[in-house]
Amino acid sequence: MSERFVGSTALVTGAGSGIGRAIAQRLAADGAKVYILDLTEQAAEDTAALIESERGGEATPLTCDVGDTASVTQAFSGLGRLDILVNSAGVAHVGTLEHTPPEDLDRLYRVNVKGTYHCMQAALPLLRKSKNASILNLASIASKIGIVDRFAYSMSKGAVLSMTLSVARDYVREGIRCNCLCPARIHTPFVDGYLEKNYPNDKERMFRQLSDYQPIGRMGTSEEVAALAAFLCSSEASYITGAAYDLDGGVVSLR
Repeated sequence: MSERFVGSTALVTGAGSGIGRAIAQRLAADGAKVYILDLTEQAAEDTAALIESERGGEATPLTCDVGDTASVTQAFSGLGRLDILVNSAGVAHVGTLEHTPPEDLDRLYRVNVKGTYHCMQAALPLLRKSKNASILNLASIASKIGIVDRFAYSMSKGAVLSMTLSVARDYVREGIRCNCLCPARIHTPFVDGYLEKNYPNDKERMFRQLSDYQPIGRMGTSEEVAALAAFLCSSEASYITGAAYDLDGGVVSLR
């Protein structure tokens, strides 16, 4: 790995597992001091321990509910410095408009939309002090194209994309860059849990079906997302802001 983030401090939400954990590990491997923010205390501590065991990386676990204003305010109040914010915390829901109860719509809005809003707002005073401030939000291809049975999820990720563009526009003159990633299906523990819950006797066939949705013929990996995330957060991407990068195995452009 490089030393592109030596001297920088990053905070990654939802870093207790999956994509968030992979991004935190990559930023730390490239020299950043990383705050590991997650709803589950043990998950945050596990990621921090992994990072500290890998080449002596520096990581601090933080427990926080990103959907709660007071919880976010408290978590960010102890930060002395912040150069990079990655909003990876998110939840999902499977269902069409008519199969999306109000409580599920509220649940996704609370975490995916308000959580991103809360953390960007709390981070802004600290990012203003940085010479290389970067915000990276995790959106989805669902923010760009219609996906079957993803009404609430698409709504929330469309909002993440719109917030990214707005923040990029409003703070470009203050030296704060804001971009987002739009992944297709990424093979994470969430996917394995979904298959175990819904297709316990047909997991292999369904795994293949989920993989074949991407024209490239497979799901992405958390490490591939982390590699692009690290680039976009680095000074190598200093000319990039207000961008929404597809990481989708060709879904958007080739289907």
